[in-house]
Amino acid sequence: MRVGRGTLSLAAGLVLAVLATVGYTLPPTFDPPPLRPDGSFQSLPDQPSRELAPVSATAPIVTEDVEVPVRQTTLKATVRAPVTPGRHPAMVFVHGSGRGDREEFAEAAEFLARAGVVTLVYEKRTVGYTFRHRDFSLLADDALRMVRHLRARPDVDRSMVGIWGVSEGTWATPIAAASDPELGFLVLVSAPNVSPMRQVAWALNEQLLRLHAPIGVRDLLTRAMGAVGFDFLRHDPTPALRGITQPVLALYGTDDPSIPFVESTRALVDALKQSGNDAYTIRFLDGADHAMRVKGGPYADGYLETLANWILGLPESARQPDHLKIAGATPVQRYQASDVPAAPWYARGTMLGLALCLATVGYVAGPVAEIVVRLRGRAAVVETNAHLWPPIRSRLRRMAWTGLGLLASVAAFITLLVLFSVNQAGAWPAVLAGWLVVRVLAVLILVQEVTGVGAVVSALRQGWRPSRWQYVGMGGVLGSTGLLLAAAGYYGLFSMPW
Repeated sequence: MRVGRGTLSLAAGLVLAVLATVGYTLPPTFDPPPLRPDGSFQSLPDQPSRELAPVSATAPIVTEDVEVPVRQTTLKATVRAPVTPGRHPAMVFVHGSGRGDREEFAEAAEFLARAGVVTLVYEKRTVGYTFRHRDFSLLADDALRMVRHLRARPDVDRSMVGIWGVSEGTWATPIAAASDPELGFLVLVSAPNVSPMRQVAWALNEQLLRLHAPIGVRDLLTRAMGAVGFDFLRHDPTPALRGITQPVLALYGTDDPSIPFVESTRALVDALKQSGNDAYTIRFLDGADHAMRVKGGPYADGYLETLANWILGLPESARQPDHLKIAGATPVQRYQASDVPAAPWYARGTMLGLALCLATVGYVAGPVAEIVVRLRGRAAVVETNAHLWPPIRSRLRRMAWTGLGLLASVAAFITLLVLFSVNQAGAWPAVLAGWLVVRVLAVLILVQEVTGVGAVVSALRQGWRPSRWQYVGMGGVLGSTGLLLAAAGYYGLFSMPW
């Protein structure tokens, strides 16, 4: 007796409903609310003209490559110094995320050196810094060792050595500033001032909104983020910000899609006020992106001038009247930087990795079992109605390939979105097409699972008695597909709206 199409359709519908329900009820929700308009950010004063005044950056300089020992390794660095007599202010550049090359800040470092500031740019460490592990205290220690190197130079004013940090580097530089009260000043560029998890989630949400991505795409990515067990993502920058006693210059670009700059500014100001530090300057530069450039090209108008004039004008330049502490172009932040809830124990990275390993083993078990059956020969196979096996075997093969295709498509889709986010660009048709492929494969593998189980049940009713190895093959493929369906349900691949 065969299982009818009506029964299979009903079963597929019930499984789909269950998996869709799982996608609605089990995963923690992430739905950042709109940020209430703040009148103080809607009517910012213009940046003072003295900060934008032309800078004479024409002095001759000397360039020196050095090696500075730090914990666990030695880092190469380039020092650029004006050859004019006397002692000069000095500054260390601290990289953002990823691998940091010394040439990344060469243009700004040379400009400042020719303007009268000794600069040091060093290569970011690779020892003790990985995709999974990032110790901001260790990165802060690297910056302080570079500061000590500059202080030892005869052409540097020891009381005026500061640190400049960008993006991820601004989670480390406040730690350095709080650890060294003698540090002269601190420059924060595109500083999130919220946890890495909140910053990444906010930037991801903004990117998906620009790409017109379906809401399910955000659910997939944020649920995956909640399953990640990287401790550094939950780093709280507030204690270090409260420990800053030095003058602070914070710069943000209004075209930066990576930073919740309104909340970041609030967090910085609140922390400095709690520590009694009133020497801060916050500027919003019109058209500047995350790196203070215009669409990845030249630096935004006024960036280098603001930087040089503020450093060379210390300590007076840090003594801003209250109405000019925050100035520049109008920043627009649409949504709050909400935290991504941690996934429950059954959906964390370890459990997900275990499920994927079991699924892989199950898919491999099918072909291995078939090879064993053939090697042992028909006489060794205790089986009746053997003609029923070939169509089942074909179903299992298609199911295995579809399951592997689903895994590959999800990995490729996430990679695509990450690349779009890193490059701050992307094409919404590519996102919609990738999401369609993922959803179609998820539904296809569900149908294959239901019809595959139906085919096995029908064969058994017709008197088929599979061998031990055929049981292994069937159990492996059907079980692996079941695991993938459960994971797909959790990550919202069967939920609506689309």
